[in-house]
Amino acid sequence: MTTNTDGEDGDGTDREPSEIQAELFYADTDREVGDDVVGGDRFAVHPEVFGVSVVLIAAVILGTLFFDSIASMVGWTVVDEGLGLADDPATAEYAFGLVSGFINVNFGWLYIGAANVFIAVVLFFALGRFGAIRIGGVGAETEFSTFSWMAMLFSAGMGIGLMFWSVGEPVSHFTAPPTGVEPETAAAAETAMAFTFFHWGVHPWAIYALVATGLAFFTFNRGLPLTFRSLFWPLLGDRIYGPLGHAIDTLAVFATLFGLATSLGLGAGQINAGLAFLSGEHVAAGTVPVGARVQVVLIAIITLIAAVSVGAGLDKGVRRLSEVNVYLMLALLASILVLGPTLFILGSSVENVGAYIGAFPEMAFWTESYTDEGWQADWTLFYWGWWIAWSPFVGMFIARVSYGRTVRQLILGVLVLPTMFSFFWMSAFGGSALWVELETDESMTAAVAENVATATFELFAAFPLTALTSVVGVILVVTFFVTSSDSGSLVIGSLTAGGTPDAPRNLRLFWAIIEGAIAAVLLLGGGLAALQAAAIATGLPFSIVLLFTCYTVYLGLHREYRILGSTEFRTHLEERAEGSLEFGSGPYPTVADDDD
Repeated sequence: MTTNTDGEDGDGTDREPSEIQAELFYADTDREVGDDVVGGDRFAVHPEVFGVSVVLIAAVILGTLFFDSIASMVGWTVVDEGLGLADDPATAEYAFGLVSGFINVNFGWLYIGAANVFIAVVLFFALGRFGAIRIGGVGAETEFSTFSWMAMLFSAGMGIGLMFWSVGEPVSHFTAPPTGVEPETAAAAETAMAFTFFHWGVHPWAIYALVATGLAFFTFNRGLPLTFRSLFWPLLGDRIYGPLGHAIDTLAVFATLFGLATSLGLGAGQINAGLAFLSGEHVAAGTVPVGARVQVVLIAIITLIAAVSVGAGLDKGVRRLSEVNVYLMLALLASILVLGPTLFILGSSVENVGAYIGAFPEMAFWTESYTDEGWQADWTLFYWGWWIAWSPFVGMFIARVSYGRTVRQLILGVLVLPTMFSFFWMSAFGGSALWVELETDESMTAAVAENVATATFELFAAFPLTALTSVVGVILVVTFFVTSSDSGSLVIGSLTAGGTPDAPRNLRLFWAIIEGAIAAVLLLGGGLAALQAAAIATGLPFSIVLLFTCYTVYLGLHREYRILGSTEFRTHLEERAEGSLEFGSGPYPTVADDDD
């Protein structure tokens, strides 16, 4: 069996597997990628995964929009006096709070433990004997340059989040540190940056690296569909094409959509805040209002822009916009470094890394069991749920663009470089905000308390060239929004089109619209609280899926390593090179069935 990942939107790179890769390493199955799809070339879908996903998503959208009416009809009232009067009808925001609260109380330990397991597993894969295994097989060549590859990692990974939280999170921790440190002191500032680094450091990228490695390996080395079900081939075999495989892919669609909706909702809020800030300071016609309805309009407009990017394809759309994102990020970072407290940023960057490393073991395993103040639920558990829910999207996208790289290159590239950049970005923006708070009469804490989405623009106001940096900031969030939506539609398209790496363009357009719709509905149904609850809720079942994935990826890499290192394999290559064997003839090197 062979797969060809070139599609109408590709860049022309030939990723047809070598004969030896297909014959010796591909999964032993008669199923072809796309066997189960229905519909024409313009809208080919997997009927079970697409159909069930659409029904469930429609139910969530309608349930959120009409929740208040339904609650009033059935007599569901608020019972927690801290959330409202006992006779008040329940709201969607209240329901989202109940869901996230239940998960935080009962399964917070699972999130904390699983995130640490993922780091250990990917380091074992990268630094051990499996690191030299090449995605796509021996001789596979990379599809994108290293710069383009890294640019797409940043844009898909957490671009919007970096912009949204780079000022708001450190300042929030500064005013309310999670440990016994006195608030709004130098010690609180160091603790704030350590926890910010913790949330944006190796933990999220380890989750992405695990998913990306597994999907890339089973797709390009085993010839299986680019869907989550393929990760379970070593355990299920051909049963991945049955109901259990459909359920896994449907769960992946759900997690991806709501993880993505969280980011798009945050992005819309920050774009709204930026436009309001700019119009209030520099436009005489009036200030752009801040609110959910304005953000819904912004989502609709930017989703249309994303649709144009979807039509342009991966190479002309996502790749080019991702590179633009990197240039804009570097320009904005350089402006803060030059216009802001330069020496403080450079010095605190080093100190922040030290504080992060020193506190890493305690932060990584802290479950708030002895204090139970709710801080961890609002921050760490939200992030871990968000990253896990986000992992099908980011992992599949990284897998899609990582053909030709070794397991070691993929994992260390994903772990190290984005983490280092995130650290310096947070030091520049968060550190500058803390410097303003500690060394000047300006108050960043008040700005964050009023509206966290506006905090970054209030930071720009503390330094020269405010209008220019604010405009660049708004444009950067818009381009991040577009690339996230475009990349997400590519991933969800693959999941709902039977695993083809290049899903039909019309299907991707459909999902781009749905992504925007879900983000808009969640904003209307509860704002930031709803977005956080959606991330936490969808991340829970997927954390269990990822724990199983650690084992299945190990089985797959172990089998490939045994074949590559066997005397039979080397002899087979030598005999074919001498012409004594033709492709299609044996004997082939094999491993025991229980290793697959």
